[in-house]
Amino acid sequence: MKDLEIMSKRDKLLERLLEKPSDFTYVEARTLLSRFGYREDNRGRTSGSRVAFVHVQTKHVIRLHKPHSGNVLKKYQLDELTEALKTQGVI
Repeated sequence: MKDLEIMSKRDKLLERLLEKPSDFTYVEARTLLSRFGYREDNRGRTSGSRVAFVHVQTKHVIRLHKPHSGNVLKKYQLDELTEALKTQGVI
């Protein structure tokens, strides 16, 4: 039952991302990426507001800037995130 709940949350977040809402948050992006096997890594060169999400198995990296005022991602960030997931065959 727990796996169904996780998939349900992932699917809902993915659907929301693909709709390109004006209020998609960094927390939602981080949750979605973790559901696809990515881990947040903000060490080294990517420290500060720039964060890398590294896929546990493939080592694929997706970089995002944390929003400075508020928690909402900009449209170009949603586009980049969507494209990165498509490139990896996740969506």
